[in-house]
Amino acid sequence: LPWHTVKRIDKARLVRELPEVDYGSLRTLVMDEFALHKGHRYASVVADADTRQVLWIGEGRSRESIRPFFESLGEHCDQIEAVAMDQNSAFDLEVKMHCPNAEVVYDLFHVVAKYGREVIDRVRVDQANELRQNKSARRAVKRSRWLLLKNKDNLNEEELVRLEELMNANQSLAQVYVLKEQLKELWRSSSIWGAFKRWRTWWRMCRESKIKPLLAFADKLRPYLRGIIASAKYPLNTSVLEGMNNKIKVIKRTAYGFRDTEYFFLKIKHAFPGK
Repeated sequence: LPWHTVKRIDKARLVRELPEVDYGSLRTLVMDEFALHKGHRYASVVADADTRQVLWIGEGRSRESIRPFFESLGEHCDQIEAVAMDQNSAFDLEVKMHCPNAEVVYDLFHVVAKYGREVIDRVRVDQANELRQNKSARRAVKRSRWLLLKNKDNLNEEELVRLEELMNANQSLAQVYVLKEQLKELWRSSSIWGAFKRWRTWWRMCRESKIKPLLAFADKLRPYLRGIIASAKYPLNTSVLEGMNNKIKVIKRTAYGFRDTEYFFLKIKHAFPGK
């Protein structure tokens, strides 16, 4: 059989077997994006946070691109209580427009990853530049990237010793590392008020540090405060979709890419029918 014929048969099977979406039971959602093709072409994906069923996929990551999903929800938009996402203004603005009762919950993983890029990496490079006359100390700072970015629980004994030595030798790196760990605690609060108090403490320590990359990051994070402390009431995250994204990459790689985007999206929905 020609491969076009095989694809047509398989596509018809996917359409026939695809489970229906029970919009009436939806309460919490997760939204994310993934690379569709090379050249900064992306697709957006929405899943049920409870069942992990992929509900909708569409090309693009703008407000106009994701609007068809909310239009398909229709009157069920009012029952959505919370939507987890990264700091994508297109996503949150569209959620606020269509789902008046929903709280936007910003994902811990994306915020901490951004902190690593914009604060830890920047301070590490600045400190290495200041140590040009001390080659051994400069080498230790330059090679400390993964020590500073990895979770402390994932470090072995040798790495823990190196981290402690680095903290004792460099005050700026010690400050941004401790504040990274305290930033994570905002997502581990048991109440909204508790999360807000932790934010105030973290914000004050950022001010007192006078470290420019840290101050700039705190200023950019402040407008997202409501979505951060909302995680105390709705402990959602997009780690579910991060795992899905890995499987999506496998589907794409196994087929050596897809010329038919609709067929690709059907493959993804079929791979995640929900629990």
